[in-house]
Amino acid sequence: MLPADFDARLQAAATRLGPFAGHVRHYRQVRSTNDVAARLADQGAAHGTVVVADAQSAGRGRHGNRWFSPHGSGLYVSVLLRTASPPVLTLAVGVAVAEALRTGTGLEATLEWPNDVVVSAAGRPRKVAGILAEATTAHDRIDRAIVGIGVNLREVVWPDELADRAGSVEELSGRSVDPAQLLVELLAALASRCADVESGQIAGLLARWERLAPLSRGATVEWSVGSVRRRGVTEGVDEEGALLVRVGTRRERLAGGEVHHVRDAGLASGG
Repeated sequence: MLPADFDARLQAAATRLGPFAGHVRHYRQVRSTNDVAARLADQGAAHGTVVVADAQSAGRGRHGNRWFSPHGSGLYVSVLLRTASPPVLTLAVGVAVAEALRTGTGLEATLEWPNDVVVSAAGRPRKVAGILAEATTAHDRIDRAIVGIGVNLREVVWPDELADRAGSVEELSGRSVDPAQLLVELLAALASRCADVESGQIAGLLARWERLAPLSRGATVEWSVGSVRRRGVTEGVDEEGALLVRVGTRRERLAGGEVHHVRDAGLASGG
């Protein structure tokens, strides 16, 4: 059952929430909201089903990384999308999360490819939210996508491996945040961006992503190809959401994997 404050906020904003209105399920603790959403999908849950939890005991990020999810410290959400989900889906969700944080908290949230949502503090980025999209296929086409979103809300003692990178909304904004209202802003923004994807307004969506991602052009990045470390300069994203990188005289297309921004690197070298 939804907590009373969540229920009241969601009902008041129902006209803004599109397919996510009326399909929100709340749990005190789960292993992973993506796992719960997947189980509900297997049971026939509708497009737009939303799973919200106060805590995750085994939350996860990309590449099998753990998502630190202690009780009451964050907003942990997964949504079920039963639509043809193009490769730009993760970027669309990133735009929605950044917009929701800007609207709901006043923070100047920005994006780093492909799915990190960060806020600058003392000249360095602090990751406040992350996104994990997991799709299943049937007959060589995407059957459904489950998108998990984790937002760090409260100040906590971060594990050592996160202490120099993670940040929370309240720590960075200096004020408290209403999780129920932030959920409303998140679902409303997500409804708008999913509508863009479904109506084919991809060019405008990608332009919005680039505006929210200042390092998507002209920034030095490094990545690995096998055991070889590569370096180049970003040149935006293509129509499928891949990151374009200039390496010497060549332009390369990065569709996945880890990319690390090299701060104050000067000119990038070819490889």
